[in-house]
Amino acid sequence: MLATLPGIVLAPRFFAQAGNPPIRTKGINHVTLYVSDVKRSIDFYQGLFGMPVASRQGATNANLRIGAGPQFLGITSAAGAAPNINHVCMNVEDFNVDKIVGILTQRGFTKSDEPGPMKVRVRMREGTPELYFYDADSIAIQLQDPRYCGGTGPLGNVCPAPEPSPKKGLMALHGWSHCTIFGSDANRSNKFYQDLFGWRVQGYQAPAGSTNAPFLNTGNGVEFLMFGGGGGGGRGGAAAAPARGAINHLCMNMENFNPDAVIKNLESFGIKPRGNPQGNPGPMVHYISLRMENRGGAKDGTPELYFTDPDGLLIQLQDTRYCGGSGALGEICPS
Repeated sequence: MLATLPGIVLAPRFFAQAGNPPIRTKGINHVTLYVSDVKRSIDFYQGLFGMPVASRQGATNANLRIGAGPQFLGITSAAGAAPNINHVCMNVEDFNVDKIVGILTQRGFTKSDEPGPMKVRVRMREGTPELYFYDADSIAIQLQDPRYCGGTGPLGNVCPAPEPSPKKGLMALHGWSHCTIFGSDANRSNKFYQDLFGWRVQGYQAPAGSTNAPFLNTGNGVEFLMFGGGGGGGRGGAAAAPARGAINHLCMNMENFNPDAVIKNLESFGIKPRGNPQGNPGPMVHYISLRMENRGGAKDGTPELYFTDPDGLLIQLQDTRYCGGSGALGEICPS
């Protein structure tokens, strides 16, 4: 009722997970990009954000630390495939590989060394077990201990001292905000992740009182995942969602977010304003999408800032208080 009354300002809600879910998460650990040129991408993100290398996996691949860590952005070679946002990794409380695999197999997953719908696999990397599952749309989700830094040891939490970025960077990142994922059935995806992880609805990117376009809190502050149906329009002016599952974009946050200042930095770094608002935005462009009241935004629009990297991968930047809601910073989410 309060959400429908004019003039009522609702503070962002820090949602807990429901009851006793089979697997309890504590937010996003990392997101990994598959890129066409690893060195170019590392130079790009370090030049823009000054991110140190938290760990390396192989001779070239690198994990770039976000804020104080251990959260990071993974940069891996696409090895000739199309560049993509490959997977998102969730922190799991009391991480235990055998227990998690057992829970997933009880829920219809099958063990496999290959990706595919409703598959679960465990990869051993230098003595570190890394657990992945693929949902009904083959979206790859990795699960690890909250201390995981992409390193060695049973929990992957043994990392060397970070390698400082050779460049200071134009802006400093604080942490993760969210990922938006497209699949073939958004209702099915929302139910699956709510049942498995106990995730609560943090809000709706739809008019007040509507239950359309929910987004799910992942158990750490205002971090969330949002699932959209395949074949629909992309979020924030992005290209239309593909027929098969894909991670459309990732969002990182920063202190004292100011869209004009961020755009100034992006343009000084060679990222140009987007021209045609239709279709794929292409590499190295930026734009702002105003999310209006009909999508759960502020009356005058909640500005959401996007840019694309050298491979055209879509990145969003918002304030640390952004919860996917209304207000000038997207910081107002309903109770």
